[in-house]
This record gives sequence, structure tokens and C-alpha cells, in this order.
Amino acid sequence: MRLVVGSVLLVQTGPNLWSGLPLPVTLISASLAVLGLLLVAGLWTPVAGAVAAVIEISQLLSVAEHPLVSLLAGTIAAALAMLGPGRWSIDARLFGWRRIDAPVRAK
Repeated sequence: MRLVVGSVLLVQTGPNLWSGLPLPVTLISASLAVLGLLLVAGLWTPVAGAVAAVIEISQLLSVAEHPLVSLLAGTIAAALAMLGPGRWSIDARLFGWRRIDAPVRAK
């Protein structure tokens, strides 16, 4: 999931960085590109996913250039923020892979 959302963010924002758009649009595109790189690498995944979800949903509500792409990327980025980076990520190497075991119910 990290690779899909990160690559979608990079592909979606790439043309905006070099087309000479106004500064606010360029800054939002640059921040989404950096968030996409962080998600692909698996570094600061909960923070990057949450920020990417907020930006994508705000773009969905305001710009709506590609509404379904923004909705899908925002939803999956929010899911990544809640689920975490996974086993093969820089976060897992730095902080350890977290596993939550459900307790057994007593009868």
C-alpha cells in the first residue's frame, strides 16, 4: 500500500512541479512529492500518511481536478497512517516492528 500511494502522489504531482504554476500550487505539489517519497521509503509513515490524507481530501473538496484519484489516495493514506509502515520499511528498522496480539478471552 505504501508503494502504491507514494507512487500515485509522485506521478500526480510531478507535472505540477515543472509547469510554472503559482507558488501555492507548487508548494503543495512539492510537499505531496516529499510525502510520497517518505511513504515509498517507509519513513515517518503515520505522520506522512496523515498529512497526505489531509492534503488530498482538501484538494478533493477545493480543486477536484481528478476527484477519484484524490479520494482514493487520501483514503489509503489515512489507512496507512492508522496501520503503520509494515515489516519492510525504514520505520521498522529504526523503531522495531510492532505487533499487537489480541488477548484470549476467559470463559
